[in-house]
Amino acid sequence: MKKKATNEFYEKLMKLMIPIVLQNLLIASVAVADAIMLGSVEQNSMSAVSLATQIQFIQNMFLAAVTSGVSILGAQYWGKGDKETMNDIFCLALRLAGTVSILTFVACSFFPEVLMQIFTNEDVLVQAGASYLRIAGWSYLLTGLTQCYLTMMKVSEHASQTARISGMAVILNIVMNAVLIYGWFGLPAMGVQGAAMATLIARIAEFICSVAVSGRKNFVHPDFRHLFRRNKVLDHDFAKCSMPILGACLFWGIGFTSYSAFMGHLGTDAAAANSVAAVVRDLICCFSGGIASAGGIMVGNELGAGNLERGKSYGDRLVKIAFGCGTAASLLMLAVTPVLLHFVKLTDGAKQNLTGMLIVIAVYLIGRAVNDVTINGIFAAGGDTLFDMYSLAVCMWCLAIPLAAAGTFLFHWPVVVVYACTCLDEVGKIPWVMYHYKKYRWVKDLTRNTSE
Repeated sequence: MKKKATNEFYEKLMKLMIPIVLQNLLIASVAVADAIMLGSVEQNSMSAVSLATQIQFIQNMFLAAVTSGVSILGAQYWGKGDKETMNDIFCLALRLAGTVSILTFVACSFFPEVLMQIFTNEDVLVQAGASYLRIAGWSYLLTGLTQCYLTMMKVSEHASQTARISGMAVILNIVMNAVLIYGWFGLPAMGVQGAAMATLIARIAEFICSVAVSGRKNFVHPDFRHLFRRNKVLDHDFAKCSMPILGACLFWGIGFTSYSAFMGHLGTDAAAANSVAAVVRDLICCFSGGIASAGGIMVGNELGAGNLERGKSYGDRLVKIAFGCGTAASLLMLAVTPVLLHFVKLTDGAKQNLTGMLIVIAVYLIGRAVNDVTINGIFAAGGDTLFDMYSLAVCMWCLAIPLAAAGTFLFHWPVVVVYACTCLDEVGKIPWVMYHYKKYRWVKDLTRNTSE
């Protein structure tokens, strides 16, 4: 019986995890394509776009709070079988995500230079990044809405569809990148602006497909008659789950964005090396992110169905998997470092910085995997979302950021030393995370009668 339960666990985990990991890899591969194609044109173009896309990163912090609320409550109510509440969750998420997307669009369209000056004082990078944001800002209008549709598919047992949709969008994005950046088929070579236009075209296609697929039978799709209807019980529960996540996302996202700003102020070589390192890091982190998403849905389903002991057991298995994933990611990072350095086109100074950064990332990945799965997967599944905000306030804002800022602006430490400071928080909070995990405060059924 125990062996059967174990097999059932891994079968369900793989069924959810593989499409999510593939989706994450496909999305991250767009950044790889941008880096390779723009880097082959000019190093500054690659650096400028890497810095400019930090704006979307900030947008994604707010969207993450919305989609995390969808994932937490959606997984539990799906486990309970309450599809009416699922629709209300969907409509609530669309309202919030739509507001965030509009605000991001306005900022990118009307104040692109101001936004770029946050990340770098190099005029050549500011102007190139601003030209990217003016076009890409239109794509940010659709990003939030699309994420709501894709998240709802994941929690309602249609994760494979999200991979298909994202795969289509990524392939389209990469193809259009090549066509518009290099000027294939007689079109003008647009460089940075071509990368932005390719992103816009892909986002439009992704949104159309998401809406079309969600309208199929057995898919959860929003009843637009309820789009602006308030449900006080659900609003309260959603805010209780999402607000701490928003706080954590702001702590983490603004802090993480400041890391890019530190690199930008250390010179073009540091910015270029960081651009490549960020892409590689994000690619490898797709695996732990996929395990976190899949594991969180599985734990949430069981908790929402009232199977608290099974949910707890699932959590224990996921923690062990997280440590294994982190170790494997670290070894993979060390293995690909020589290959990457051979093919990447950078100045000698940037390449030297990159070598040190990749070694630092190999250590960082262990902490990232454990924290991803435990905090964003297991804790969030049971509504235990405050812990992440507390841990980030201490480990990132009281340790990593002050050290990195001091190294950049006061002591003028080497680039790799500053970069290592930015990675301290993930590794440093592992003991604290494990201590909190063993309290099992996350083992909770969050569902209730939302018509009260």
